[in-house]
Amino acid sequence: METKDYSQIFELQNKYVMNTYVSTGLMLVRGKGVNVWDSNGKSYIDFACGISVSNLGHCHPAVTNAVKKQLSTLVHVSNLFYNEYQPRLAEKLIRHGFDGQAFFCNSGAEANEGLIKFARKWGFESGRHEIIVMEESFHGRTLATLAATGREKYRHGFQPDMPGFVHVPFNDLEAVKKAYNSKTVAILLEPVQGEGGIIASNAEYLRKIREFCDEKNILLLFDEVQCGMGRTGFFYAYQGYGIEPDGLSLAKALGNGIPIGAFLVKRKYEKVLTPGTHASTFGGTPLACAGALAVIDTIHNENLLANCVKQGHFLVEQLEKLKKKYPCMLEVRGKGLLAGVLFDDSVKVGAKLLPLLREHGLIALPAGENVLRLLPPLNVKEREIKAAVKIIAECLAILAAAKQAAT
Repeated sequence: METKDYSQIFELQNKYVMNTYVSTGLMLVRGKGVNVWDSNGKSYIDFACGISVSNLGHCHPAVTNAVKKQLSTLVHVSNLFYNEYQPRLAEKLIRHGFDGQAFFCNSGAEANEGLIKFARKWGFESGRHEIIVMEESFHGRTLATLAATGREKYRHGFQPDMPGFVHVPFNDLEAVKKAYNSKTVAILLEPVQGEGGIIASNAEYLRKIREFCDEKNILLLFDEVQCGMGRTGFFYAYQGYGIEPDGLSLAKALGNGIPIGAFLVKRKYEKVLTPGTHASTFGGTPLACAGALAVIDTIHNENLLANCVKQGHFLVEQLEKLKKKYPCMLEVRGKGLLAGVLFDDSVKVGAKLLPLLREHGLIALPAGENVLRLLPPLNVKEREIKAAVKIIAECLAILAAAKQAAT
């Protein structure tokens, strides 16, 4: 592939783009399926998928064609008017989960912000507004979702936290019961914590949480921004636990790269948010909804939920085999194709392992304090998983040799 001189782009980035990200130094210029290419023409296996966004891989033809067609027809209209794609998308999201209604926005933070507003509006007349949230959780970067986030490092420097959130340990029912009071309106949690280190909810815990919410007449809200849209092998992550929330948030993979978010609430809450109480200028545009409709159809037409389960098992099996060889691998975690490996302190995932993986052609992510996060597309093939795990093995061997040489 012919390469271009992108040196000026790097200069423009450094001079004019606010420096709020820890950059890898790579510029990615093309993607197809599970692969991406950088500005030097080097190819990578992408097991980050834009942080669980490109769940169908890069530039899936079904999504590309749907967006191209809509781009030449109608891109944006105000929500003061109907557009033909928004209600179709809402119907599909509801049909694949619980009966209710959808509100469309642009991102996961906005979707969670909407859930928080929904909960406060529902509890307003009874004087309830506090939401119980989980330690190590991540819900977004707005002031409300940041206050709900259970990882203090993200909140540092932005205090005072917006009031109305009580943090408790994850998977601890007694902590939830102890935190409950007369002002509690809801419990908000991720069925599988992503940023927190790929920590899955205990099934019995979620069942008891659902019972507790019913007993106290409070809302159960799920953040499925990262773990939803098929990532765990179910269309919605909650479906793997045998219970239903009162509301949930979606974003990331909903548009496979086209910015779109949503939150859903059960039918009995359809009159909580009324005209004038919530809005989004770009929420649910014809362009975004056309892309999202293609995403949902592709997940089912290509039987990707079954592939997610199958390849998820295979990925965990391959990582478990690697774990037997490398004691630095303390634990392999996973639900579907949301996988993580906890390492001991000798392996610095962010500082050492991830740069080495990129050098050898694999893009992955950190999570928690020292967890390697792997998010392959839902249509990943066995050979692609084998190639990725082989790169991980090669890099762990290099780190082990360097450690031995230093002692």
